[in-house]
Amino acid sequence: MQVNVITLDNAPAGSAELPDELFGAAPRADIMARVVHWQLAKRRAGTHKVKGMGEVQGTTKKPYRQKGTGSARQGSLRAPQFRKGGIVHGPVVRDHGYSLPKKVRRLGLISALSQKAKDGKLVVLEAASLGENAKTKQMAARVKALGWSSALVVDAAVEEGFARALRNIPGLDALPTAGANVYDILNHDLLVLTRAGVEALKERLA
Repeated sequence: MQVNVITLDNAPAGSAELPDELFGAAPRADIMARVVHWQLAKRRAGTHKVKGMGEVQGTTKKPYRQKGTGSARQGSLRAPQFRKGGIVHGPVVRDHGYSLPKKVRRLGLISALSQKAKDGKLVVLEAASLGENAKTKQMAARVKALGWSSALVVDAAVEEGFARALRNIPGLDALPTAGANVYDILNHDLLVLTRAGVEALKERLA
C-alpha cells in the first residue's frame, strides 16, 4: 500500500510503502472490542470496598431474647436488615484484569491500524520533531494548519521536546511504538505515524 508522506509544515515528502498484512487486513470489530474491554478492565483500580457484617462498628449483643417477643428472631444489630448494618454481597478490593491471548491482542492492533487506513484517517509524517526549543505555540499553529483536532502521533521513540509541545493541546497525544494500543488509536480521529514509527511497527508485529 503506497501512501503519501508529509512534513509537519504540510509539505510533500515523498511516499512510503505500508505492508498490506498490517494496514490492509479486514478490520475485525469483535476483536477490537475484546481488546478494548481487556485494556479498560486492566486499568481499573479495583479499590471499591464496603463493610460486611463482621466489619461494621456496633455491639455484638443479641438485641432481645430468642422467643416470646412476637418479633422475628435476631442475633445481631450488625445484620444487613438493620440501619448501619453490614452490606451483603457488596464490592470488595480486587483486580479486574484478566488474560487475553497474545494472538488476539496482535490481531486487535492490526485491525485498528487497518480500520484507520480504510477510513482514510491514516497520516504518515516524515518525522515528528520541532527541534530543541520546541514550543506549544509553534505546535498549535502547525496542527491548526494541518486541520488536526483529534490525533494520535506514534513514533519509534517520541522526542521529549515534541511530546512537551504537544501535551497541552487538547485532543492530541503522542506515544512510542511500544505503547501503541487499540484503545488510544480508536479514541482519536487521526492516526499519525512517522516513517520510523512505521518501521518499528513492522518489527513489533512481525
